[in-house]
Amino acid sequence: MLPSTSVNSLVQGNGVLNSRDAARHTAGAKRYKYLRRLFRFRQMDFEFAAWQMLYLFTSPQRVYRNFHYRKQTKDQWARDDPAFLVLLSIWLCGFGFVLDMGFFETIKLLLWVVLIDCVGVGLLIATLMWFISNKYLVKRQSRDYDVEWGYAFDVHLNAFYPLLVILHFIQLFFINHVILTDTFIGYLVGNTLWLVAVGYYIYVTFLGYSALPFLKNTVILLYPFAPLILLYGLSLALGWNFTHTLCSFYKYRVK
Repeated sequence: MLPSTSVNSLVQGNGVLNSRDAARHTAGAKRYKYLRRLFRFRQMDFEFAAWQMLYLFTSPQRVYRNFHYRKQTKDQWARDDPAFLVLLSIWLCGFGFVLDMGFFETIKLLLWVVLIDCVGVGLLIATLMWFISNKYLVKRQSRDYDVEWGYAFDVHLNAFYPLLVILHFIQLFFINHVILTDTFIGYLVGNTLWLVAVGYYIYVTFLGYSALPFLKNTVILLYPFAPLILLYGLSLALGWNFTHTLCSFYKYRVK
């Protein structure tokens, strides 16, 4: 079974929807189940979420194979456990301390990065990718299937985590003594980390949609690599330090 929604899967032999199955498969029911578990930490499988985070770096294809397994065993292809989102939020906590902010400014920064950068931007990207994939990428002979919005949001979270670790963890070891020194080496190191982080986001997103065999031409999701590399070259030529701009933006936002 594929991580998709099939209309036929909810239809009985007489062509009538089974009311219990139909209710269980609605987006509202799945959203309610997910949000209800968000406040029940004892029910979250943090060990499994940590396993997924590890394999998003070493073997992201293996993570997407687990989505297939979840569909077969739980009839739920998207995550029904918010542990991954909770761990993702925890990763964001250290950035404010490195920027030399006070306690309340750090809390505001954390809320901004979690609610805006991760969730807010993720909602927009997931909605855009959901629309594009269903409108233009579904094979003609597979019109009974569609990419559900929840799966699109999970793909965003999967792709956002490596970006988060590179920019909000690995970069921290270089940010004060190398990247923010206003030298060529500074913005070379900083912008290269941005190149790797955004490139990994594009790659993991591509893997998420290419894992669905009822989609076609998913290679176009790799096309953003071209403008990304061009922007990277221009930034080095113009001396534009991405990290310095980001730090200034965050400090301005929390004041």
